[in-house]
Amino acid sequence: MLSECTRQKKIARLRQATHQLRVMLQACRCCGRECGVNRWEGQLGVCRTPLSLVSPQVRYASATLHFGEEPMLVGTGGSGTVFFTHCNLRCVFCQNYQISWEGLGRDATVDELARDFCELQRKGAGNINLVTATHCMYPVLLALQKAYETEVQLPLVFNTNGYEMVEFLRCLEGIVDIYLPDLKYMDRKAAARYSAAPNYPQIACEAIREMYRQVGPYDVETSSSQRGVILRHLVLPDNVAGTYDLLLWLKDEGLTDIPLSLMSQYTPQHRAADYPEIARSLSWREYEDVVQYALDLGFEHLLVQECESQNVFLPDFTRQEPFVQREETTGSSV
Repeated sequence: MLSECTRQKKIARLRQATHQLRVMLQACRCCGRECGVNRWEGQLGVCRTPLSLVSPQVRYASATLHFGEEPMLVGTGGSGTVFFTHCNLRCVFCQNYQISWEGLGRDATVDELARDFCELQRKGAGNINLVTATHCMYPVLLALQKAYETEVQLPLVFNTNGYEMVEFLRCLEGIVDIYLPDLKYMDRKAAARYSAAPNYPQIACEAIREMYRQVGPYDVETSSSQRGVILRHLVLPDNVAGTYDLLLWLKDEGLTDIPLSLMSQYTPQHRAADYPEIARSLSWREYEDVVQYALDLGFEHLLVQECESQNVFLPDFTRQEPFVQREETTGSSV
C-alpha cells in the first residue's frame, strides 16, 4: 500500500496531468505516430479511439486479477490488470489481437472504471496495472483520480508497448510508480514490417530513458519495492527483432540493473502466418542462446520463462477470465 503522503501527491499530480493531456490531445502527439489529429473533434488516429470532453468514456475488455505477470507484480494476490481496447501499434503477431485489432470490449464511464479499480483492490490486487492505455489515458486519469480520492492505495503500473513520446510520459511523472514497457524491436525494418512503425526503436529507446529517469530500476532486492522500471522483450524467431543489438544497447546505456523479462512465449498469432519468417514458434535453442548472451553481458536481474509459456499465456477475451490457466509468475529469476 502507498503511504498517505504518496497518495495525496499522486492525486495532486493526476489533477495537473489531466489539464496537460487535454491540451496535447488537440493535436495528438501522445505516441510515436504523432498523428496530429484533434481527438476532441472526434478525429481518429491510428489507434481509432474516440474521445469526448462532455461525457468521457473508455473501452476495455477485462479488469481482473492476473497471475501471469512478473513475480514481483503478482505477489500473493495477483496484479489488478485492466486491458484497454485498441492500440497505437497493432503488431501483426499480437496475442491480444481480439482487443487491439478487433476492438473487443465494453464502453464504460469514468465512474464505472473507477469502481473497477476499487474492486480490484478489494479482491486483493497488489497493484493497479494499466495494459496498453496510452491512447485512452485522458479518461483513465479521470477514473484514477476518483479511485485514489475514495479508497485506492495501490501502486500504479503502466504496462505499455514502449511507443510513447517523452512529452506524454512527463505528464505521468509522479503518477506512475512502476513502468512495465516492452522493447519490441531494435531493427527498423522489422518494426516497419510487423508494426508499420519504422521509428519504433528510436521512440522506444527515448521512452525507456525517460521512464528510467523518473523512477529508476525496480529494486528486486527489496520485497516492499513499489517503484521502478521492469523491461520486457518478446524474443522472435531468427532474431528478426534485433534482440542481440537490443541487449547491447541496454548494456551501453548502463541499464543492466533493470529487471529484464525475456519472454519465450512467441507463437504465430493473428496475421503472423502471412510472414514466413515468423510463421513458426520460437525454438528453445534460440531462446536459450539469447538468455546466455544476456547473462554474458552482465544483466543483474534476468527473468526467464519455461518452454510451456508458449501455450500458457494466450488469452481469450471472450471469456470472463481471459487467461485459461492461472500461473503464479511469467518466469523465474536467473
